[in-house]
Amino acid sequence: MLFRGQGPLIRELGCIFAVLFTSPVAVQLLREIWYLMQKDFRLEWRQRAALNGMLLYVGSTVFVCYLSFSLRGGQLPAPAWNALFWIVLLFSAVNAVAKGFLQESRGRMLYYYTVVRPQAVILAKISYNALLLLGLALVAFAFYALVLGNPVQNVSLFVGNVLLGAVGFASTLTLVSGIAAKATNSSTLMAVLGFPLMVPMLLLLIKVSKNALDGLEFEASQSSLLTLVALNMIVGAVSYLLFPFLWRS
Repeated sequence: MLFRGQGPLIRELGCIFAVLFTSPVAVQLLREIWYLMQKDFRLEWRQRAALNGMLLYVGSTVFVCYLSFSLRGGQLPAPAWNALFWIVLLFSAVNAVAKGFLQESRGRMLYYYTVVRPQAVILAKISYNALLLLGLALVAFAFYALVLGNPVQNVSLFVGNVLLGAVGFASTLTLVSGIAAKATNSSTLMAVLGFPLMVPMLLLLIKVSKNALDGLEFEASQSSLLTLVALNMIVGAVSYLLFPFLWRS
């Protein structure tokens, strides 16, 4: 329904990806990505303070919004609900992804340099951060709907938009985190580089989610969704191509 009339193109792309992902080099790369993602999940589980802090940030922000609107007798308007939701996700994404490369010690990075390829490192970080942000986004959406009501009329479109947003935030901020990790004042550089890159994607995400709140069909958001998919693919390709040069610097 979303990609109506584009069946031949999708089938052709599927054949290309099937050939690429079944080659020995791609299989080895996928294996390295999987091992690195397992390592990140184990580290996150052992150091649960950061994850608990992110969940606390989401919960406290939603509760403050509840105190500001609902307890004063006013219902939170749908545009304000939409804007506050993405603001919470944006700052949660920055806090979650910023530690991706900053928490890696120099000795561990040198060890990675000897056993895996740099493409596996950046793709593993992007995949792990995308899953982490998707989980945070779904928790925030559930808590939002419980506390502030659920004005979303097209839930499938909204969840699909959240998925694209999680992938977009993860891919962009992971590359920025890798660049910032090479600088001295990395936290400031992360914020300075990250927020301007997020603005075009954030505008598209807010537009699509507004359509989901209004109950519009997929066709009304097709161009914006395709643009988000294209942005995610471009950022992923740029990360894949440029990270090896950053890795060797």
